[in-house]
Parts: sequence; C-alpha cells; structure tokens
Amino acid sequence: MPGEEKSPTPLAARSARAGRPARPHPADTVSRRGLRFLLARRRVLVRLALWSVLETGQTFLVGYGLARALDAGFLVGRRGVGLGWLAVAGVGVVVGALGTGRVYRGVADLVEPLRDRLVERVVVRGVREGNGGALSGLTQQVELARDTFAGLVMVSRSFLFTAVGALAGLFSLDPLLLLVVAPPLLAGVSLFAATLRPLARRQETFLLADEALADGLGTVCPGLRDITAAGAEEPVAAGTGRLVDTELRAARALARWGVLRVAALAIGGQVPIVLLLATAPWLLGHGVTPGGLVGALAYVTQSLLPALQNLVHGLGTSGSRLTVVLRRLTPASATPAPPPTTPVPRLPPPPDTPRTPALSLTSVTFAYGTATDPVLSDLTLDLLQGAHLAVVGPSGIGKSTLTALAAGLLRPAHGTIRVYGRPVPETLARRVLIPQEAYVVSGTLAENLGQLRPDPVPEAELLAAARAVGLDHLVETLGGPDAPVDPAALSAGERQLIALTRAYLSYAPLALLDEATCHLDAEAEERAERAFAARERPGGALVVVAHRISSARRAGRVLVMDGRETALGTHEDVLRRSPLYRDLVGSWSSEPALALGDADRVDAVAGSGLAGDGRHVVAHGPVGQVQAPGDLRDGGPLGGQG
Repeated sequence: MPGEEKSPTPLAARSARAGRPARPHPADTVSRRGLRFLLARRRVLVRLALWSVLETGQTFLVGYGLARALDAGFLVGRRGVGLGWLAVAGVGVVVGALGTGRVYRGVADLVEPLRDRLVERVVVRGVREGNGGALSGLTQQVELARDTFAGLVMVSRSFLFTAVGALAGLFSLDPLLLLVVAPPLLAGVSLFAATLRPLARRQETFLLADEALADGLGTVCPGLRDITAAGAEEPVAAGTGRLVDTELRAARALARWGVLRVAALAIGGQVPIVLLLATAPWLLGHGVTPGGLVGALAYVTQSLLPALQNLVHGLGTSGSRLTVVLRRLTPASATPAPPPTTPVPRLPPPPDTPRTPALSLTSVTFAYGTATDPVLSDLTLDLLQGAHLAVVGPSGIGKSTLTALAAGLLRPAHGTIRVYGRPVPETLARRVLIPQEAYVVSGTLAENLGQLRPDPVPEAELLAAARAVGLDHLVETLGGPDAPVDPAALSAGERQLIALTRAYLSYAPLALLDEATCHLDAEAEERAERAFAARERPGGALVVVAHRISSARRAGRVLVMDGRETALGTHEDVLRRSPLYRDLVGSWSSEPALALGDADRVDAVAGSGLAGDGRHVVAHGPVGQVQAPGDLRDGGPLGGQG
C-alpha cells in the first residue's frame, strides 16, 4: 500500500493543498461581513424593532396586569377590577401575538437575502471554478446557514426586547424589585458574553476534529480487507486512535466551557427567583405590595428565564456553527493569493548520493508475539539504487513480513530499517507496496490509476503506463480511461494489473511487489516486472516476492529466506550455495504443466484468451495440489489478463 506524508491537521492540509496561507480566525472576517450585511438593511431592522415593541408590551402587561389585579382587585374584594386587569393582560397577549407574526415576516426579509447571496457564491464556485463540493454547499450548508441565522435573529431579538419589557415592568411596580433582579441578571449575561468567543473556537475545533475522524473512517472502513492483507492493522489503528483522541480532547474542552454556560444561565435566570423569595419579608416591609412581588416572580419565571435559556442555548451552540458554515461558503478574500515563491515538488526528493542504499536493513529482528519465534532474526541487507531483488522461500517463511517492514507497516523488535538513508516510516512517499490482494474502487479507470498522484494524470502518460505494464487490453475493452469500473466484474488478474499500473504511475522510487503478479500468467508477469525494472525514477529499485523461477532469473540479485539462514547473490550464486534454493528450483521445474502452457510449468491462473479446465495449481502448495477456479471464466475464452 502506498504511503503519503501526513499533515499535522486536516485544516492545515487543506490550506497547503490549495496553496493558501492560513486563514484568520472567523471572528476577524465573518463578523465584519455580517455587520456590513446588517447595516445595508437598516430599514428591515427598524421594521423588525417596531414590531418587536408589541412583544415588549405583552411582556410588560403580563406582569403588571397580574400585580394590579391582585393589589387593586382580588386582595381588596373588588373582583371586577381584578378581572378587568386580567383582561388587559389578555389583550396584551393578543397584541403580542400579532407582533410576533409580523416579526417572522421581518426575519424572512432579513434572512432570505442572505440565502440568495450564499447561493450565488456557491453557484459561482461550482460552475465557474469547477468546485466539486458545490452541490453539498447548495443543498445542505446554505440551508443550514439560513435556518441557523434565522434562529439567532429570533432568540437575540426576543431576549433584548423581553428583558427591556420585564425590567421596565419591575421598575414600574417598585424600584426595589429591580434592584433585586437586575444585578444577577446582568452578571449572568456578562458571564455568557465572556464565553462566546472561546466557546466558538472550541466548537469549531470540535467540528473540525469530528470531520477529520469521519474522513479517516471513510477511508479506512472500505479498505479493511486490504489493510489486513498488507498487515497494516497496527499503524492504521494508531492513526485512527490519534483522530479519536483529538476529537475527545476537543469534546472535553467544549464541555468545560459548556459548564460556564450553564453557570451563566443559573446566575441570570435562577438566582433572581431565589433572591425574590429570600428577600420577600424585607421587600414587603419596605413598601412592596404582595401583587408586586407576585408580578416580579411572573416577570422572572415567565419572561426573563425562558428568554435567557433560548439565548444561551441558541447563541452559544448555533452561533459557532453558523460561523463555521459562513467561513466555508464565503472565502476570506476575493483577491487571489500570490503564487508561492517556490513551486511544490511533484516528485520525491532524489536520493542524496548514488552510494546511499535504496533499502537498508541492519540486524533486523521481528516476531508477531513475545512468545513466538522470530520470523526474521538479525537480518542485514543493503539494496543499492537501481537494483532488482527477488525474494524467494517456502510459504510462511517471512517474505511478506519483509516487505511490510520495508514499507513501514510493521516495526521491528530490534534493528533499523532505512529507505534512501532515512529511517522508516519517515519515508512513506519514497516507497509503494503492491500486495497480493489488489484493491479496486468504484469510479472511472483513470481515477483508480491516479490514486497515488496528487494531481490528475495526463491521459497520454496514463496510456503509456498501461502499455508498459500490460493493462492496455483492459483499457481498450472497458472503453478508455474515463470508462466506469465495477470491481466485482473484474477478475483477480485484472485487479492486479490495475494495482500494478497505479503503482507504476506513482512517484515512489522503491517498488515492493508482494506476490503482486500471482494471478497473472508468466508472460504478463514478465511484462509487468520488466516495466517496473525499467521505470524511470531517480535511484529507483525493485523488490519482488517471487512465486515463479522466471522472476528470480530476471532479478539481478536473489534473497533466499530459510528461517535463520539466508543466502544473497545472483541466481547462479545462490543456486550453487543454497540447498533450499536448489529444491525450490527443482520443484518449480518438475511440477506438471497444465494445458495453459506456462514456461515455468506452473500456472497460478489462466492467461488471456485461453480456455480454463477447472483445475489450477496452488502457488507454493505441494506438487499436484489443485483448487477450484475462483473468478476464472471456465468453459469459454477468458477475458483480460488473469
């Protein structure tokens, strides 16, 4: 599996890929734009304020009418007067409802222009700039911004006018009531206002961490089979764990500031109720009437507390979410950023000197458990730049483990591994690993082949790579690079050819083929291996886990793995020095040939255009062991390679 250099954060990665400097905090850009937007609609704001005055009258009359109904009516035996004041309070509710209806119309006049402007920006980005996220922005983010902005306008306006009406009512009943209620209310609102900016930053951090985790899981979950096949469970789990830990820290930080939000609500909304009840004897002794005390409790419980709750929950949560959405829908500046002074390199940096080994293992020991025998024990190996190494040995001896260690997917218990002089896994961009089980994703053929490239691959280069590796027949059969690919409809050999061409197009100079051609016939395998050996990469090198004698013969060097014993040299050297290699060569050459006609007398699968016979030799299995065909199209000509 290929490796890519990791960015410190997803947001930094996006900024780096776009060639933009880091954006300022949203409050430095969105707030100024929001203020200009509101000032341009002063008339709408004035109409909204005038209709809100009716709601203020409703708030004032509910408490004042109740107090007068008690003091001037029911408490002195004048039921008609009491009922009259209750009727006045009821009329205030009806008038307030009329004002509320007009308020919604004013909010619409304020919100819909914002939506229209956001839609215009999204369409410009999607149509003129070819932004692939425009549809999501149009259908989801714009609607989220509109609904959230409308909610913020409603809760902010409601609290402001409700507080004015309630405080005016308290003062009209008795100034002492205002002295009891106003200080904790102001303290709670001030505490909440002080937490807005830090809370918005923590909210944005949490949203970004949540998105990064979702993106990571979206990448990992579809590739679980390939991760297991490549032995990459540990590093993938570690990377996912880091994303989870980042979101956990962000959630905890957000929760800590959320405690202050709850405290602000308690101070501003609950403490006034307690103070009114606790000071009731004192208030009644200083001229406050019983009706005035009941009216004050009504102001706090029926008006101030609900309005403060809506403000804290609405502005505290939705406000930061609106800031994030607006920042994404409206770029910080319409002026294009200047191009970077130094172009970003498309290829990995060339090796320091030709003498630096492409791959170096020094006293490497690895075991899959503390209680198990080492798979590799004190292995030392230097692979020079431009070298072609074939790794052979019996099944389970550690060949795939060696490639996983070289790729950085496994870590040795002892020893060091370096790729072009740098320790693994700091060199992920310099190597590409093609496992035995190739992965192909839904999409076009060009998208599959260009997955390891930062930019789309030019069609001419893509077709040249397909011809070199042997994928040109499948490209023609599917209908060209832009043809859709159905992974389930491809044979195992066709999937391997796609994975090989994808790796061939990558910029990594070190290619690790872990039985990546086991589903190809001998001719197709030779074509692919020769293409990788001749690939033009600065200091390029090739490591092939071989399953045919022809692969070992093509390689300049052969590494024979036999437990604690290894042999390294040319084909003739190890044939003379290694009894195991002589046995492997003998078994490869003596296995019965099938009607498929493999030059090495071994066919892992059928080749292109040949009829299958329903029985195929198992690679690395005992002589004569056969298995039923998997994705081979028996009973007729076989399509494609594999």
